Amino acid sequence: MRVIFYLICIVTANVVTASLAPFHFGIFIVPMGTFFIGATFILRDLVQNKYGRKKTYGLIALALLLSAIVSASLGDTLLIVAASALSFLLSETADTEIYSRLKLPMAWRVFYSGIVGGILDSAVFVIIGLSPLGANILPWEAVPAAIIGQIIVKTVLQLIGALILSQLPAVRMREMA
Repeated sequence: MRVIFYLICIVTANVVTASLAPFHFGIFIVPMGTFFIGATFILRDLVQNKYGRKKTYGLIALALLLSAIVSASLGDTLLIVAASALSFLLSETADTEIYSRLKLPMAWRVFYSGIVGGILDSAVFVIIGLSPLGANILPWEAVPAAIIGQIIVKTVLQLIGALILSQLPAVRMREMA
C-alpha cells in the first residue's frame, strides 16, 4: 500500500498545483501541491524501509516518469516539466541517501532526510522552473518568499510525520531489534 500511496501522492501534487491557486501566508507563496510533496518524502522513506534502497530507486524512476507525464498532460511547459523532474530527482535522491546513512531512530531519519529533500526540491524548482531564469512566472523579488514558504510547509509536514512515526509501537519495536 505504501508504494501506491507514494505514487498517488506525487500525481496528486501535480494535479493540485495545476488546479488550485497558490496558498499565501504573509509574504510566503506556497503551491497547494507542496502539502503533498512534503508527504511524499515520508512515504518514500516508508517505501525504502520496507523494500530497500535499490527497489526504492526504481520506484523513484517510475514516480518521476508518472509526474512528468501528468505535468505535461496538464499543460505545463517543457521547462516546468523539466524543472519539476530535476527537483524531484535531486530531492528524492538526497532524501534516500541521507535516510540510508543516518544511524538514528526511524522518526529522526525521516525528519532530517525530509528537510534536506524539501530544501532541495523547493530551491531547485522555484529557481529553475518559476524564476526569471526559468519560465519567468515569479519576479526575482518573490523567489525567496516562494522558496522559504515551501520549505516551511515541508518542514512542518516532516515534523508531523516524524512525531507520528515515533509514537507507533511497531516502529519502536523494530528499532529495538
